Amino acid sequence: MTARMLVNGVAATQVSALDRGLAYGDGLFESIRLVGTVAPLWSRHMQRLTEGCARLQIPAPDPAQLWREALEVSRGMPQSVLRITVTRGPGERGYGLPTSPQPTRVVAAFVPPPVAAEVYAQGVRMRVCSIRLAEQPLLAGIKHLNRLEQVLARAEWNDPAIAEGLLLDSHGRVISATMANLFAVVDGAWLTPSLERCGVAGVARAEVLAAYPQVRVGELTLPALLGASEVFLSSSVRGILPVHSLDGCSYAPGVMTRRLQQHWRDLGFSMEQDG
Repeated sequence: MTARMLVNGVAATQVSALDRGLAYGDGLFESIRLVGTVAPLWSRHMQRLTEGCARLQIPAPDPAQLWREALEVSRGMPQSVLRITVTRGPGERGYGLPTSPQPTRVVAAFVPPPVAAEVYAQGVRMRVCSIRLAEQPLLAGIKHLNRLEQVLARAEWNDPAIAEGLLLDSHGRVISATMANLFAVVDGAWLTPSLERCGVAGVARAEVLAAYPQVRVGELTLPALLGASEVFLSSSVRGILPVHSLDGCSYAPGVMTRRLQQHWRDLGFSMEQDG
């Protein structure tokens, strides 16, 4: 996949071999869907990036500068996925923080991943992953660069008919999909898993919670999920995806899923295309 890329504002495709993002995963990233020159969830992405930088003690980039660079790399693309990566920058060997960090900023634009219209209509197939997410409240919620758990989870299957994997924590609690957050109707009430111990708090999840405050955030067990009457995934890149099946259980898209898909369209995202 080719991309247009800026490194610290300069056209480039490489960073220093001494960059702490490469050495330690010491950084954060955001994946942002653009429709032409509009990013409907931009403010939510910037809020999460700023909060993540504060938690990791990395100087936060200027959102206005990031926006200028976003427009530059996505120029002429009718739709794109912008990836913003911020690392602590180059550093000496060892875990100690640099006394005067010089963060590295990478802004790149990619062609969006293809999602067929029937997927939005009928839903995706999922499987339960064997790997369990480690619990680390300090890192929970933020989108830090260490995604090895998700990489290993995705390596558990190669069936193209299965679009996503379900991730549990070490206590067997449902957390999310590998690339999306999850919502379910359990006993007639909408629920999304708590992410206080692990997992990524997606900006699409935040948008859903803001639009429908009746959705409860709490503990979700696998048996409860398997008995749910409706399940969908939220992703800032792919939007609202109904879940058709999880291992041997089947679900049907319901009213809430359709309402949120319309909410996504109202924000300016298209959900009736193949790319």
